[in-house]
Amino acid sequence: MRAITVHDPDTGVQGLTLTELPYPHAAENDVVVRVHAAGFTRGELDWPSTWADRAGRARTPSVPGHELSGVVEQLGYGTTGLTVGQHVFGMADWARDGSLAEYTAVEARNLAPLPADVDHVVAAALPISGLTAWQGLFDHGRLTAGQTVVIHGAAGSVGSVAVQLACEAGARVIATGRAADRHTALGLGAHVFLDLESEQLEAVGEVDLVLDVIGGTVLDRSAALVRAGGTLVTIAAPPTVRPADGRAVFFVVEPDRARLADLVQRVREGRLKPAVGEVRPLEDVPEAFAPGRGRHGRTIVRVVQEGPTEADAR
Repeated sequence: MRAITVHDPDTGVQGLTLTELPYPHAAENDVVVRVHAAGFTRGELDWPSTWADRAGRARTPSVPGHELSGVVEQLGYGTTGLTVGQHVFGMADWARDGSLAEYTAVEARNLAPLPADVDHVVAAALPISGLTAWQGLFDHGRLTAGQTVVIHGAAGSVGSVAVQLACEAGARVIATGRAADRHTALGLGAHVFLDLESEQLEAVGEVDLVLDVIGGTVLDRSAALVRAGGTLVTIAAPPTVRPADGRAVFFVVEPDRARLADLVQRVREGRLKPAVGEVRPLEDVPEAFAPGRGRHGRTIVRVVQEGPTEADAR
């Protein structure tokens, strides 16, 4: 099968190479998925799990990518809940070969059924962004109706989903980003937009929750925004500056089949729209993620070429 591989952690995205690999093995409780569309996060090439298995043993070449949508091709021993030929989407395992391949082996519990009326490209943009936004806002941030939340990077793949979910939950949303992101963030439903390059972050006043995907000085300065009893949640790095009278949480997204099913139902009903940008074939991955390329929305890799879709038109 064809797959994108990386061999050396020092080469970064410049080391992405199209390679021929053996068909994957379905271990106990696994399924092999014929991948139709996949997502890739540039930062994952810096994650230890990209280069080592669960026992800490080095593994190269490594297939990156942790979001996928496709069709179940094979069931491993003891696998239940899914069937051969079923359309599924979800997250590939962190410490195993991922989704930038024609086939990949995934733990069945990491996948959810994909409704027939949701395109594979849209589904591949949903797992990490959707679960990160939900877990950050509600599982860790405990956001409720009437509260105020600051969402950093509101026009990005995680931030854009978080804005939509927070607005639907009845929260007041203060979105941040660059000036060019203002129209996008307000169009998603944000009540206020703050340009981090020209406006003072401290001007937003006290809020119940800050959801950060940026890190650095933005994360440090955000601690002062959290009112007593509030929460600072980040996926960027463990906070070094904490709210005086609130909580600070750093987390890594976890698979959740039931929540994926809920999120994709929102997509079907038009209540949630993942940020899909370019759609590129597998052989274009090295070029699509080359340093310096400007991107709007999440780049999705279409592994199986199908007919034109709404995502292509964008």
